Amino acid sequence: MSGIESSQKETNGSGKEPFSGFSNKFGSPSEPGSPMGLGDYEYEEQNELLPIPVSTSYEIPATTNYKVNPPPRDRPVRMYCDGIYDLFHYGHARAIEQAKKSLPNVYLIVGACNDRDTHSKKGKTVMTERERYESLRHCRWVDEVVRDAPWVVTQEFIDKHKIDYVCHDDLPYASADCDDVYEFVKKQGKFWPTEQELQLQKHVEGIKDHIKKSVKDTRTDLKNEISDLKAELKSITQFWEERGSEISKNFGSMFDNNVMKRLFRKRKSELENIAGNSNAKRVKSSAEFSKKS
Repeated sequence: MSGIESSQKETNGSGKEPFSGFSNKFGSPSEPGSPMGLGDYEYEEQNELLPIPVSTSYEIPATTNYKVNPPPRDRPVRMYCDGIYDLFHYGHARAIEQAKKSLPNVYLIVGACNDRDTHSKKGKTVMTERERYESLRHCRWVDEVVRDAPWVVTQEFIDKHKIDYVCHDDLPYASADCDDVYEFVKKQGKFWPTEQELQLQKHVEGIKDHIKKSVKDTRTDLKNEISDLKAELKSITQFWEERGSEISKNFGSMFDNNVMKRLFRKRKSELENIAGNSNAKRVKSSAEFSKKS
């Protein structure tokens, strides 16, 4: 897409200013308590959410310690960026948009790591790998989604997907094996540095800190509730242990010797009455039988 076409698309062909915030119906970006989740962040300028302009130049970015190959002009430039993209948010989208618009004609490939690698190397995710892939697929700047992307980009992966540039910010990313996982890419001139949006990064980090604090507070509350339940259970157990012996003793006192003797005599009297009545009936029956005979 040319710079003119992009400009027309971003202004909807009407000459109006691009979208720079939410309407008063939902609260402005700087309004506290905005329902869109942006109210707690103070924007220095109202145009921070403006679309990133498409580059109309094939100019190579200035770097200090590595070269960058000249981009091809007779075909789309195949650029690659990767990440976890859990809970895909506008920070992810802005980074992808920046890569897509870094040159006039870009075919953007975005890779996402699978759950197995992510959970073992970084931690649990909120979204499954399939949900993360689908989130990327629906991003307008993404031309191709690579599933099961490698945790660290390899030469084999670059060759397989015919990648011209790997897009990432210029900060070195260390691993257990090296100080910068992108060092071999930079040596080949296939690393395209992107700019970090510091204010955006600050906002995203603030959200992460808030989530971590909320989880920590929730865990603390649960621990306190569990401690209270344990204390209550211990108190109940102790109460019944103390009362148990007393109840058993009182229950046993109901069956002391005097009581048992009275019960025995009563039962004996009842049995004797039953036996006497039975004998009387037999005697009467015998007399009647003899009389008939």
